[in-house]
Amino acid sequence: MAGPVLADSYDAALFDLDGVVYLGPDAVPGAAEGIAALRKRGARVGFVTNNAARPPSAVAEHLTELGIVTGSEDVVTSAQAGAQLVARRFQPGAKVLVVGGPGVWAALDEVGLVGVRSADDNPVAVLQGYGFDLTWSQLNEAAIAIQRGAHWVATNIDPTRPTDRGIVPGNGAAVDAVRLAVDVEPEVAGKPYRPLVDATVARLEARHPIFVGDRLDTDIAGAVTAGLDSMLVLTGAHGASDLVAATPVERPTQVGYDLRDLLRPARVLVERPGEVGCGDQTAVLDSGRIDLTGTPGDRQSATDALWAVANLAWRAADRGRSTDVAAAVSVITAVLTRR
Repeated sequence: MAGPVLADSYDAALFDLDGVVYLGPDAVPGAAEGIAALRKRGARVGFVTNNAARPPSAVAEHLTELGIVTGSEDVVTSAQAGAQLVARRFQPGAKVLVVGGPGVWAALDEVGLVGVRSADDNPVAVLQGYGFDLTWSQLNEAAIAIQRGAHWVATNIDPTRPTDRGIVPGNGAAVDAVRLAVDVEPEVAGKPYRPLVDATVARLEARHPIFVGDRLDTDIAGAVTAGLDSMLVLTGAHGASDLVAATPVERPTQVGYDLRDLLRPARVLVERPGEVGCGDQTAVLDSGRIDLTGTPGDRQSATDALWAVANLAWRAADRGRSTDVAAAVSVITAVLTRR
């Protein structure tokens, strides 16, 4: 596309994977083309995932199969960030109880730690991450090891995970199961905590990156915590109603329907008393209710409308005022989900 686009304001783009680049085995429509276009413009690209199930090499292979040529050096997982947290506390060769899949085992090996399966192996720490074949036995061993004094690190605490078939329980659900049996809280490596984001920024040697994610409570909150600009995309876990209700620490710098909005001009707000405009869409606040002055005709104008409604709702919320956004959000959602 000709002319300046949003991505040109940044030296790198950090992408969450689930819900942004792919949904299970399938690429999000336009993701491969969008990332290729970003690279063509000279942007550095990194992939950041809270999903600890697979090692970076497997993630890179999957991305390459989807048409996004990727090396393992372009991928940073929460398992890697979690293993680094453990490695800073304990000497190389220390035993760590593994809860999770191959990604957790590989991350520990990468930093010189030894993964074990039983609390009776006297591990100094527990590293708990997502695993497709997670068992109750693993959760039991984790609880026992923690009760015996092992330091507990969770790769992430996402309560859910988007897939091509729908939303399913995430690693946070399994962490909560262990938490019920112990009296300590885990140290968390993944978003919204800083270790994973900081590790990716360092890997890319980025000075001014933008983070692109589909979850407000992890991706966007993680970017806010790390002091990064961010863009919420609407192809994964969180949608229009979630964005409008976002707390200050969950509010993105930009919104896009999908990651290709990085290749469009930044959305610019026009703020006036009682209303906010974006593109050809205007949101108006009257007697506690937010309405649109017109009806968006396509996904881009609906995303403009959403950005206007969200910012007007946030402005009211920050002043302690509640707003009724149901009608406006319903109109926007109908356009965004139109086939």
